[in-house]
Amino acid sequence: MTLEIVTLAQRPDLAPLLDTDFDGAWPPFMLWDPMGALYYAVADELYPEFVLAAVDPAEPGRAVARGYAVPLRWTEDELPDGGWDRVIQRATLGRLTGSAPNLVSALEICVRPDRRGGGVSGLMLAAMRAAVARAGFDTLVAPVRPNGKAAVPDVPMTEYVARRGPDGLPADPWLRVHVRAGGVVERIAPRSMTVTGTLADWRRWTGLPFDTSGPVHVPGALAPVLVDVDHDHAAYVEPNVWVRHRL
Repeated sequence: MTLEIVTLAQRPDLAPLLDTDFDGAWPPFMLWDPMGALYYAVADELYPEFVLAAVDPAEPGRAVARGYAVPLRWTEDELPDGGWDRVIQRATLGRLTGSAPNLVSALEICVRPDRRGGGVSGLMLAAMRAAVARAGFDTLVAPVRPNGKAAVPDVPMTEYVARRGPDGLPADPWLRVHVRAGGVVERIAPRSMTVTGTLADWRRWTGLPFDTSGPVHVPGALAPVLVDVDHDHAAYVEPNVWVRHRL
C-alpha cells in the first residue's frame, strides 16, 4: 500500500477532501461536543502544519485518512483530567494571549471506514509524529480514545487500560498502535469529552427512545449516557487515555 501523507501546509489543495467521505466515521453524538468548533472551524487556516491528509494515488480525489493536532502550552506536572476538551480550550486561550506552545496534542486520527484494518492508522500516527518534530517540538501527547472500549462501556477505564495481550502490550488495538510507536501511557483523562442535550437531541443522534432515567448504553459510546427524564436532559462524559510520545 502506497499512500501520500502530507500536511495542509504542504498541500493546501487537499483541505476540501477532509470534509467528505468520512460519514459514519464517528458516532453522531460526538460531533456535538461544543469545544470541537473552537478548533475545527479554524484548523485549516491556523494550524495547517498540524493537519494531515492521506491520499492513495489510485484515487487522488478522495482522502483515505485525516489527522488533526494542535500546539499548546502545558507546564503542569500532570496532563489534564479534561483531556480533549481541555486541550482545545488551552490551545485557544494560548493563541489569543500569545502564549508560546511547548508541546503538541493530537486531537484526531480518522481512517475512512472502508479503508480500516490495513494499518493506515499506524502510518498516520508516524506521519503526525514526524510533522510535530519538523515543527520543532519534542513532545506529542494524545488523549487516546481506545476503540475497543465501546464494546464494554460498563468497565471502568482504569480496568480496561490494564488489560494486556500475550505480548504484554495493551489489549486495546489503538493503544497498541501508540505504544508500538513509542508512546507511553501516562494516566486516564476521566472527563475528556462532554456532550449534553435534551432527550429529543439524543433521540435524533442515536435513534434510541431515551424514555427512562438512568444509564443508557449507546452504540459507539465508551461509557453509559446518563439520562434524567424529569429534567429532559442527558449527559455523556467520555474518558480517554493520555499517551505521551517523546520525539
